[in-house]
Amino acid sequence: MTPERTLAMAGVAHAALFKHLMADGNEAAAILVCARSPGPRQRLVVRQVILVPHEACPVRKPDAIVWPGAYIEDSIDAAESEGLVIILLHSHPGGWLQFSHIDDESDARVIPGLFHAFGTCHGSAIMTADGAVRARLYSPDMTSQQVDLVTVAGDDISHWWNDLIVDGIPVDRPLAFTGGMTVELSRLSAAVIGVSGTGSIAAEQVARLGFGSVTMIDPDTVETKNLNRILNSTSEDAKLSVPKVDMFADAIARHRGEGATVSIADTLGTREAIEAVGQCDVIFCCVDSKEGRMFADLIASAFLLPLFDVGVTIPTFIKEGKAAIADVSGRVDYVQPGGSTLSDRSVYTPEGLRAEHLQRVDPDIYRDELAAGYIKGILDEAPSVITLNMRAAAALVNEFIARAYPYRQEPNRNYARTEFSLAACDEEHYSEDEFARYENHLLGRGSAEPLLGLPQFRLPRKDAA
Repeated sequence: MTPERTLAMAGVAHAALFKHLMADGNEAAAILVCARSPGPRQRLVVRQVILVPHEACPVRKPDAIVWPGAYIEDSIDAAESEGLVIILLHSHPGGWLQFSHIDDESDARVIPGLFHAFGTCHGSAIMTADGAVRARLYSPDMTSQQVDLVTVAGDDISHWWNDLIVDGIPVDRPLAFTGGMTVELSRLSAAVIGVSGTGSIAAEQVARLGFGSVTMIDPDTVETKNLNRILNSTSEDAKLSVPKVDMFADAIARHRGEGATVSIADTLGTREAIEAVGQCDVIFCCVDSKEGRMFADLIASAFLLPLFDVGVTIPTFIKEGKAAIADVSGRVDYVQPGGSTLSDRSVYTPEGLRAEHLQRVDPDIYRDELAAGYIKGILDEAPSVITLNMRAAAALVNEFIARAYPYRQEPNRNYARTEFSLAACDEEHYSEDEFARYENHLLGRGSAEPLLGLPQFRLPRKDAA
């Protein structure tokens, strides 16, 4: 079953909740203020966490808690203007991931007060000592539905499925590279941004790993010049200028059947593409443009999605009057919501975005500024050879597997970035802690207007003429 209702939170938010809720063996409380993602899937993202101080609670026991309503009033103040969703969370230190009759009675008293204030959806949740979270959502008539999936994207990527909790205990997560992993992936959706040299290989791996849905974004058509590196492409596709995403969707259908893909033959900088990616569970970014990476970065922040970004380069230099290869290299970045972004890591910069835009819209001015030294130039990420692309794409998808089904001997936090050099036969790794992290106003914004905080994506007012 694919999830109809999902609650997503950043790893940093989950860590703060765990520290507070599991501080001393007694129950504790917090409130989640959640934004929505684009429909039709009901995917809530935690925008704000309100911790209820331990000392403010008149009763705190291993199996009971009483906490003051003032903090619920604070959450209403934070959520009402945008119609956000409030979820009341408390801990079960004893480890029982099941709502008790006391929890039911408490919700019956408290949740109607939220609806009296505003909204059509609010809920409650519990956390156990292993960090697992279970949630449910209420409608104004107090009928409830369980949240199918609670997911946390941190150093590791965690999934807690409502239907895989037996007698209050979650079923063990599957091991990496097993049939159990395939079964779980069949319930998740992946976005592959860019379906060319590296992206087509990543899409092939993602589809054959068994993701239930693969959303592909790419504006280009198949050309003869890229038949040497785009998997499944044919000379007939090039002759007919078939969109890359349509070509690849047909290829996936041949081994997966119909309905496994969503194809958008456009850039990521469109409302349709942004909303489609916001419905997914993970992003694989395989574009060679700075603007494409910027949009992937913003989407990951707004919708609390784990982002895996890849790039390859083959820099050259002149030696004794002849061109020579300086390196054959690749890079994979894992971006977790609330951690350092691709922008923080200078994968793209305002100067680079401007130069790329200028090169696209006014090549003459671009060349003039490049010659004058105002622009340092853009190091094109090589479309290059399929062998390098395969090496990079495998590293990209394996990085996801390592996060979702941990198998490394060292903590995943040590691998926020991986760089490899085929020329030097070397691989280097960078920890999340090695990157500066700046304030991120988009974090957990969800589908609030304007989308991604950008005026060009603001919906027209319904009352406009």
